[in-house]
Amino acid sequence: MAAEPEQVGERTVELKDPGLAAFLAWLIPGLGHLYQGRTAKAILFFVCILGTFAYGVYLGGRSDLGYGRAVYLSFRTGDNRLPFLCQVGVGLPALPAVIQANLVRQGKPPLWNGFMAPPRLDGEGNLGLRNSPSLDTLHYELSTRFELATVYTMIAGLLNILAIYDAWGGPVWVARKEEEEEEDEKSKKDRPPKGEGKTPQAPSDAGKSADASSHTA
Repeated sequence: MAAEPEQVGERTVELKDPGLAAFLAWLIPGLGHLYQGRTAKAILFFVCILGTFAYGVYLGGRSDLGYGRAVYLSFRTGDNRLPFLCQVGVGLPALPAVIQANLVRQGKPPLWNGFMAPPRLDGEGNLGLRNSPSLDTLHYELSTRFELATVYTMIAGLLNILAIYDAWGGPVWVARKEEEEEEDEKSKKDRPPKGEGKTPQAPSDAGKSADASSHTA
């Protein structure tokens, strides 16, 4: 169901179908905003989020080990890859990890030179991973780059969650300075001037007697 256009002052944002916009924003960062006609935000989210994710994929690999090694799906004994729950927030760019995990589960070797494939665990008898580097080898060969790659790709996924919410709920407007000044001027006009509404006080008895004595003298 299409949502009502969100309007603040003279600015209007057509959210169209918020559910579809949120789904598109998850598939590809910025795609939901492009669907809504919010081109500037679409470009910003696409470049920043996918750039962060791509850099993490680059850090987490090497030509001889395969790239994207820090992004993989695994819930095996001894390797519960919880960071993937954040990484999958980036949408389709994390889909190869799901494909590779499914192949490995069937005992088949991973594709694309191990791109986003789960590593081999010590003592594991999976024939599909017999030529793949072990998790210990990845940590040793990549050193801190493996952890940095994990952090970068997790941040990209979490940032896209915020972008998805923005596509679903619309922007949060901040009142402009001119609008605040107009409200201040209006409130000042509505205030009564100082002293208005006060009744003049009658002279006191002491003052009256002082005036009478001066006239008598």
